[in-house]
Amino acid sequence: MQKKLVILFAGIILAFAGLVMRITYINAASGEEYTKIVLDQQQYDSRVIPYKRGDIVDRNGSKLATSERVYNVILDVKAMLDDEDYLAPTKQALRDCFGIEESVVDALVAENPDSRYSVLKKGVDYATAQTFKAIDEDEENYPDVKGIWLEEDYHRTYPYSTLASDVLGFTVDGNVGNGGIEGYYNSILNGTDGREYGYLEGGTSVERTVKEPVNGKTVVSTIDLQVQSVVEKYIQQFNDERKNNATPGEGSKNTAVMVMNPQTGEILAEASYPNYDLNNPRDLTKYYTQEEIDAMSDEETLDALNNLWKNFCVSDTYEPGSTVKPFTVAAALETGALTGDETFYCGGSLHIGDYDIHCINRDGHGTLTVKGAVENSCNVALMQIGEMIGAVDFSKYQHIFGFGEMTGIDLPGEGDTSGLLYTPDNMDETSLATNAFGQNFNVTMTQMMAGFCSLINGGYYYEPHIVKQIQDENGNVIENVEPVLVKRTVSEETSALVKDYMRGVVLEGSGKLADIPGYEVAGKTGTAEKLPRSEGKNLVSFIAFAPQENPEIAVYVVIDEPNEYDQAQSSLAVQMAADIMREIFPYLGITQTEPVEPQAGTEAEPSEESQEDYSDESYDESYDESYDEDYYDEDYSEW
Repeated sequence: MQKKLVILFAGIILAFAGLVMRITYINAASGEEYTKIVLDQQQYDSRVIPYKRGDIVDRNGSKLATSERVYNVILDVKAMLDDEDYLAPTKQALRDCFGIEESVVDALVAENPDSRYSVLKKGVDYATAQTFKAIDEDEENYPDVKGIWLEEDYHRTYPYSTLASDVLGFTVDGNVGNGGIEGYYNSILNGTDGREYGYLEGGTSVERTVKEPVNGKTVVSTIDLQVQSVVEKYIQQFNDERKNNATPGEGSKNTAVMVMNPQTGEILAEASYPNYDLNNPRDLTKYYTQEEIDAMSDEETLDALNNLWKNFCVSDTYEPGSTVKPFTVAAALETGALTGDETFYCGGSLHIGDYDIHCINRDGHGTLTVKGAVENSCNVALMQIGEMIGAVDFSKYQHIFGFGEMTGIDLPGEGDTSGLLYTPDNMDETSLATNAFGQNFNVTMTQMMAGFCSLINGGYYYEPHIVKQIQDENGNVIENVEPVLVKRTVSEETSALVKDYMRGVVLEGSGKLADIPGYEVAGKTGTAEKLPRSEGKNLVSFIAFAPQENPEIAVYVVIDEPNEYDQAQSSLAVQMAADIMREIFPYLGITQTEPVEPQAGTEAEPSEESQEDYSDESYDESYDESYDEDYYDEDYSEW
């Protein structure tokens, strides 16, 4: 008996050894072939789980850009064809729920009957998805609907359409930001897709592995929705009122406004005209007829879109005009060229180099103090002050105030003005004179605003910024964007004097329309003649702040080529700034000198004096022609 057991055990061992040898032989000889056969009987099932791109919100949490849950309609053609009874009810469900015609399904069946994944429709909303879900789960009434399933996705949307279009930017396919915060903070707003995957073998259920998506972070902007809305209302109103003027064209070539906190560099509002619909950024019908659009080449269409998407406040450069005069006076005070007690005589013009450069008052202002020179925007006095400073120090202080420098604003496309300023080596006496009152060099709005805020806050130059915080998807703060103090520009004493001079502009000078009851508003007007000077094209502006002693808000309005018979009217910019300030000051709680009843949306009544044409920064036409012809070199004429 024992002998028989040993023989049996040995036989079993030999059998296993033979089996192992046979398997080894098969694997060596035909393993690859059998692997293919096995894999052909299996299907690798994998799908992407999309992440949600982070929201962009205003400083108070209102959503300016968000991603809404949508669904893609997927058809498993092979599953639908498993039984001929499935075909008709499945096609009917696709038509009734999603508006997908039977011909589309028939084409898919003909082309690829074994397809397990065909996208029939994208961006289906939640309500439609719920309608299909009810059908899909109702096996009693819809037992033969097979092969349809919904894939989750997200669609970028902008609840306020055109609001803050320059600031926000938009996204293109693949969650790629284009311009604005969407572009600059693209990597922060984006997350990482998840994935669900596993093997399916016939009808066998196999456990799947799920890697959850990582959603993008929320960007909290410095923009205040209410302030932004007020700004855009008055920009649109200004341009709408001038579209039907006798002069053909739009209300202006560009109209732009910035509102900033001078104590932090935070931008509360930034807008320009023309704007565009963020939900349909390629729509040109607001500014062109359909015939004009149809006639455009691809290159012309792209140029039109790029001009529309461009952020004037950040990207465009221009000659600032007399809004630069407070900077010139501040530089003179800082260098010791001025004490503030000097007087200047204006006889209506000043002969510099080979040119007679005129003041706005051809009869002359007579004798003026420094404050009177700023209040009356006297070119002659400012040219004398520029000469006192000298080319070396004048050029130095241009850069101290940020002109010719990058501001570091957290938005793409910042204009480069480094080559649009003179240097001490090429700044002759005529260039120095014209630079002193704001012509013959270029700035951006962001440069002007950042430098101006340092001029009024005691000399502290803060980096302008549009984002104040980064949060995770649950609202937890990941990063606070603190104000960045870059440098000191002027002393407290100089700042106090210049603020007093600009208060005089509003009380006694060209800014009277901005004298809002209950508030100490100060500022400076500007009218810059554009090249070529003889064409009468102007850029008018007004830069202001309140209150005088401890500024809490700064507002800058620029109107490029207003659609007016006479474009050189800085009062247009003053009026718009006054309308904006009158409405936002009570909302922001700006400190008042005395309590007044808020009158949101009403226009200031101009006094007799303020109804004058304050084109206070213009040249004389005879000067323009000779200056254009004889002075500008080829490089400058191309600016």
